[in-house]
Amino acid sequence: EVQLQASGGGLVQPGGSLRLSCAASGFAFGTSTMSWIRQAPGKGPEWVSTIEAGGITYYADSVAGRFTTSRDNAKNMLNLQMNTLEPEDTGVYHCATGDYDAYVTKSYQRGQGTQVTVSS
Repeated sequence: EVQLQASGGGLVQPGGSLRLSCAASGFAFGTSTMSWIRQAPGKGPEWVSTIEAGGITYYADSVAGRFTTSRDNAKNMLNLQMNTLEPEDTGVYHCATGDYDAYVTKSYQRGQGTQVTVSS
């Protein structure tokens, strides 16, 4: 059974930083492409970033240059370093299996997310 648990969210002022983590289990994490997906209040899921098993990363235009995705395959952990946060980054952040295509086709699996609120 795929289990994904995100953590590290919180309340931060605009311009601040947060580091999210995701603990993965129940599948071959080390050979899996992983993504971050967020959902703002009243809106649908939004793709944020993808990291391939070998570490190649992709970002949505809205977060490129501010967010960095990384992974520790030895620990089955996925990370998202978020800098220069903006109010528009507010939402629940989920880690998910699969790549951008999985997001588009809604074929990804996601776990419990973590709330990020950017507000002064």
